[in-house]
Amino acid sequence: MIDVAAAALLGFGLSVALTAAALAYARRRGLLDQPGKRRSHTQPTPRGGGVGIVAAALLVGLPAWCVLAAPLFWPQPAAIALALIAVALIGWRDDHAPLPVVPRLAVHAGAALLVAAAVLAPVAAHDARLWWIALPLVPMLAGFINAHNFMDGIDGILGQQGLFVMLGYGVLSMWMGQTGLAGFAFAVAAGCLGFLFFNAPPARIFMGDVGSGALGLAIGAAGALVVQRNPAMLWGCLILPSAFLVDSGLTLARRVLAGQRWYAPHRQHLYQWLVRVHWSHAETDVAYMIWNLVIVAPLAWAATRWPMHGVWCCIAAYLAALVVWHVGKRACLASVQGRATHEIA
Repeated sequence: MIDVAAAALLGFGLSVALTAAALAYARRRGLLDQPGKRRSHTQPTPRGGGVGIVAAALLVGLPAWCVLAAPLFWPQPAAIALALIAVALIGWRDDHAPLPVVPRLAVHAGAALLVAAAVLAPVAAHDARLWWIALPLVPMLAGFINAHNFMDGIDGILGQQGLFVMLGYGVLSMWMGQTGLAGFAFAVAAGCLGFLFFNAPPARIFMGDVGSGALGLAIGAAGALVVQRNPAMLWGCLILPSAFLVDSGLTLARRVLAGQRWYAPHRQHLYQWLVRVHWSHAETDVAYMIWNLVIVAPLAWAATRWPMHGVWCCIAAYLAALVVWHVGKRACLASVQGRATHEIA
């Protein structure tokens, strides 16, 4: 337990130091996100602060995993390290000069394939039929990368989500006796906390693609590894990130069905609509965290405590989020339309 706590403290300290360095670098290089009609901020803000979280994962979390795990299947941390580096580098490049969508997606897909192979290798080695699990796992991991990129649109929201979910995966890992995996999860969670010192409203720096994609991959990989260790954890691991997956997934589906470019910047997620109807960034963050603490966490706990009922807990979490998303979007649209009608009158 002391070793895991030390990993968290080191991850926090490294994240704070490197986020501060990234802030100075971004100001010096002019790496600023400018306000616009498809953005939710009103002041030019430096980007690229997610390097602190990436460093916490690579330089603290993965080494802690290697030291604390017994026995260690070394291809797993090695594959995750390579995948995180690839996703972070393509994001870092995109933060400096926007890249076309195809090379970004190609890197994301390759990273997802690498992590999926590493996760499945220990079990598929005994039963080759289990490799079919890669069919849903690869797109799921690639989806996690992009979903967390999409959801990084207001101050604090992605950092606090990463903190919540990785804390959850860390607790599950400790519960299973997987101290190495817990060290990785807690180090990333602590990295998110360190980043939030700079990104909580009003943000001094944004995470940038360098951090958002890598954090999404780290979350997806950690959840997959928990399930690989104990398949009974599946439903709890799916519940923990449900708020983001529902908001990003339903918004993406609606944009695709409307014939819009799904990868283009926009302000159509529920959290962005809340800001558009004059919720502050802090109020929106608090609303999402309350949902996580009051709805998501208890259902995830119930799903892991009583695995035979886990699927129903998972269905309840996603259905509840779907209803709130639908009702919330309708209320936001009605508010905007009502205000426009009042102004015309």
